[in-house]
Amino acid sequence: MTLNDCLTGTLAPYQPSAQQPWDRRRAAHLYRRLGLGAAPAVLDAALQKSPGSLVDQLISQALTAPLQPAPVWANWTLDDYPNTDIAIEQIQIWREDWAKSMLVTGLRERMALFWHNHFVTKITTYNCPSWMFRYHRLLQQHALGNFKDMTIAMGKTPAMLVYLNGVQSTRVQPNENYARELYELFTLGRDNGYTQNDIKETARALTGWNQVTVLCGDINFLNLGFDPGSKTIFGQTGNWGYDDVHRILFEQRSNQIAENICRKIYRHFVSPDVPEEIVQGLAATFKANNFAIAPVLRQLFKSEHFFEDSVIGVQVKSPLELFLGLLKDGDFSLQREDLWRALVFISGELGQQLLDPVDVAGWPGNRQWVNSNSLTGRWNALRLLIYTIYQEQPEQYRQLAKSLAGTRISDADLISRAIADHFIPMGLQSEEEYSRAALVFKGQIPANYFEDGSWSLEWDIAPAQVALLIDHLIRKPEFQLI
Repeated sequence: MTLNDCLTGTLAPYQPSAQQPWDRRRAAHLYRRLGLGAAPAVLDAALQKSPGSLVDQLISQALTAPLQPAPVWANWTLDDYPNTDIAIEQIQIWREDWAKSMLVTGLRERMALFWHNHFVTKITTYNCPSWMFRYHRLLQQHALGNFKDMTIAMGKTPAMLVYLNGVQSTRVQPNENYARELYELFTLGRDNGYTQNDIKETARALTGWNQVTVLCGDINFLNLGFDPGSKTIFGQTGNWGYDDVHRILFEQRSNQIAENICRKIYRHFVSPDVPEEIVQGLAATFKANNFAIAPVLRQLFKSEHFFEDSVIGVQVKSPLELFLGLLKDGDFSLQREDLWRALVFISGELGQQLLDPVDVAGWPGNRQWVNSNSLTGRWNALRLLIYTIYQEQPEQYRQLAKSLAGTRISDADLISRAIADHFIPMGLQSEEEYSRAALVFKGQIPANYFEDGSWSLEWDIAPAQVALLIDHLIRKPEFQLI
């Protein structure tokens, strides 16, 4: 039986019922998919709102979230750098700042990261912090904006012009790399409504972006490099240039674009098993709104389909989702800059180096994140995070447990169950596992202290108990899911 056999929900708005109540599990599912996770207090507040109004609120916040402030080096050219070490340091700091911002701006940065893995460039190819900044700023600006506008802007940004060789593409020798990826990866999808001749003719139409006066500076259009001849693209013949390519593409292949992009959004934010009827509904909304992204997200995340049990906890977390999700769910803060640097570095070692995906197709994601080697690395990194938080601010663990326990701060079994349910999307798989988690939580404290109510979360040792329980939970297979 496939996952699709279990799916019955449609894109109709989710209406809570006895069978599908609006509860903490579904609220946590929404926050994990839209913003990496949520602290207990955030989930408590979420349950006081209707699911639809909460989705509207999260999307509106993402649309109006302030951009990361431009650094002093945002427009530096190569001549402004006294040495390459400074440039390397700027790139690293920007990676760390981006990771931090994911905890604050939630959905906006989730979408920016999604588009980074769609319109891929690799910083190791162009090595200019200013080009990196402009590329990243474009991802943020258009994260929930208009896909057509983002596509048009992306092909002209220096990071992309260098990465896919547009800057080398001239009337004498057109380079087909960007033209091919524009269709195969960025809009239509592989072998979907284009021919090799369309690629060849499109490459000619995209020529001319060759004017580089200084490295890490602007790359402008140079008419001398442009092929002025007649081209035929998707059956349309004329002296086409850059803007014409995109106009023709979105006019002639709107169905294929909408379906491909909506399928990719669904696969990333909902499930690897894609029901085509859902994709068709999203694609219709995408086209009806002239390729605006936010209406598609509103429809998807408000739908009864999105809140089905069958799509909760079915995706494997990326390294960043793993680490940032723990911080978000636990409402933990990190004060040490070196630990942020370590987390970004470890994410790269586990296969997700920000601003440097594996290739032009991006990170494969989902189950590809985990193998026998990476799983051990994920556990070790999480343990480092858990114990660093304990060393720095152990009271954060007590506060987490109290926020989940309510007034029952002496009920160790309830507290351990609540913590497990908070961190694991669908909870533990059996009562035996809950009992084992409770034993880990109780540790070496004599049983009678729990039986007669002597123990409570006010005990000095309580933060360590919570940390040890979370350490136990991270090694559960279900903890790897989102």
